[in-house]
Amino acid sequence: MEPSHLFIAASGYFELGMLEDAWEQIDALSEDERNHPRTLRLQAQLHIAAGRHEPGLAVCRQLCDVAPDDAAGYIHGAYCLHELGETEEARELLLNGPEALRDEPIFFYNLGCYEARLGETDAACAWLLRSFQMDSALRHHARRDPDLEGIWDSIRDSVAD
Repeated sequence: MEPSHLFIAASGYFELGMLEDAWEQIDALSEDERNHPRTLRLQAQLHIAAGRHEPGLAVCRQLCDVAPDDAAGYIHGAYCLHELGETEEARELLLNGPEALRDEPIFFYNLGCYEARLGETDAACAWLLRSFQMDSALRHHARRDPDLEGIWDSIRDSVAD
């Protein structure tokens, strides 16, 4: 199924930060297109951008059901769980997700953040270093990530330019 002009408009509104306009376009989609994996990914991102993690998690669970090999459902779902204070469950969701997740640098980065919040400094550093090897831009993000504040000294050398 090709994306409709409504989906394309919703994506554009999302990229512009116009969340309500994006939702209006999604609401106008057919039920089939609203439940398509690409639209579910966008809905999850919209919920996350608005800080609505519970409905975001519900959408991510739906995405995992309809597209079990799609990394986005697991990555965004784990993020929602983490933001809801369920960090251990977030870690488990990622670790039990599809093999395709291991191709995503954010998979390793988020695992590092979750381990850091759970007090597992060695595991956190290992996951973070792996993410930095895959995407050096994550080093810059790590410098400002509040999840990593407690292990900053342990990763300082790996995030230096």
